[in-house]
Amino acid sequence: MRAQSSATGTTPIAVTTPAAERRGFGTGQAALGVLAFSLTFPATAWGLESFGPWTLVAVRSVLAALVAGGCLLALRVPLPERRHLPGLAVVAAGVVLGFPLLTTLALQTSTTAHAAVVVGLLPLTTAVCSALRTGHRPARRFWPAALAGAAAVVAFTVGRNGGALTVADAHLFGALLVCAAGYTEGGRLARVMPGWRVIGWALVLCLPLSVPGAALALSYEPVTPTVHGVSGLLWVALGSQFLGLVVWYRGMAAIGVLKASQLQLAQPLLTLVWSALLLGETFTAAAPLTAVAVLVCIAVTQRS
Repeated sequence: MRAQSSATGTTPIAVTTPAAERRGFGTGQAALGVLAFSLTFPATAWGLESFGPWTLVAVRSVLAALVAGGCLLALRVPLPERRHLPGLAVVAAGVVLGFPLLTTLALQTSTTAHAAVVVGLLPLTTAVCSALRTGHRPARRFWPAALAGAAAVVAFTVGRNGGALTVADAHLFGALLVCAAGYTEGGRLARVMPGWRVIGWALVLCLPLSVPGAALALSYEPVTPTVHGVSGLLWVALGSQFLGLVVWYRGMAAIGVLKASQLQLAQPLLTLVWSALLLGETFTAAAPLTAVAVLVCIAVTQRS
């Protein structure tokens, strides 16, 4: 914003600059992405009512890829340059396949509230991954805050599980790592190509794996369609896997990975709300308190 006034001393008029408009647009896009992501775990829990975990992950990838491929063809988007293929492969492995598979496996035995608190470390993990990828050295207070956030989540998971980490927790921590790598590469690529093309091509690249994977999973895992199950599948495929990532990467390209990650601080708390409203889950005060503690720690890292 900049102020303008006439020589007669009239009241200054605020004028919106193109840069401010771009920041506002990017913030809105990233916020829509966070809202879409906050529904992912409850939708996955719904999907598991009708589909096995491998079927749910493979079919959601195929459906999202068909929509993305249709958009790429309709708009006659040229193939990505060869130099971008390694980065797209990282996005595909981390965001399209790795994170959905590991979190879906975890949600077979973990509540969505518990998973939301653990995955609340994602902005922090992404920041660490980005620092390692780019070689940037964060300020000194970054690392103590990062370790404090990680310690809060580990204490929460160990305390909830009677002093030990479960297989579901291992899946969730693995999901953090692969998704952080995918976000880092996706944010980098979104600076040189439209964000929706990043996730679009990543989804299409996975088709040689997702199509036979879906066929194989459907032949082994039983399917019992319900309204919840089908609704959950459609949301994770079209809402989270495609549209959510489209607006998320567009937002990151407009305002940067750092500012977009700040918006993602609200995701765990939003997921807790959806878990209570859509799934009827109950949780102790430790879940929201840990989520807030992680939020504070990540806020410190962002300011670093």
